[in-house]
Amino acid sequence: MADSFHSLNYHLIWSTKDRYPWFTADIEPRVWEYLAGIAREKGMTAICVGGYRDHVHLLVRVPPTMELSKAVQLLKGPSSKWLRETLPGFSTFHWQDGYGAFTVSKSGIDGVVEYIRGQAEHHRVKTFQEEFMEFLKRHEINYKPEYLWG
Repeated sequence: MADSFHSLNYHLIWSTKDRYPWFTADIEPRVWEYLAGIAREKGMTAICVGGYRDHVHLLVRVPPTMELSKAVQLLKGPSSKWLRETLPGFSTFHWQDGYGAFTVSKSGIDGVVEYIRGQAEHHRVKTFQEEFMEFLKRHEINYKPEYLWG
């Protein structure tokens, strides 16, 4: 084959430090738009960005030349700084240290987009911790409970 082809789609999830509910319905759109803008600026494609009070979900296409951990760093660092410096009352804002990253095939994109857009409804009956545990189980990811929420 004379060229390389790729479709590297990731469903990224992370929460605010201590899962504090920083995001209210009135500021969520600004935060999601800002994260999408960072993704575009850094060479990623933001397919869908959303979340709920204490966490975010991003469906992004990452170029093959970018390590996944670098992509997450490029999203979390500037957005955390922007939140602290731009929004009133956010001077102590921080994201949690870790994140979840789950691959998404082309055929799964529409379902993940629908899932991300339905976060407010979804979290009427389920906490972030319950949601994240389901992702770990569904993807058969081993973890040590003592490191999960620290």
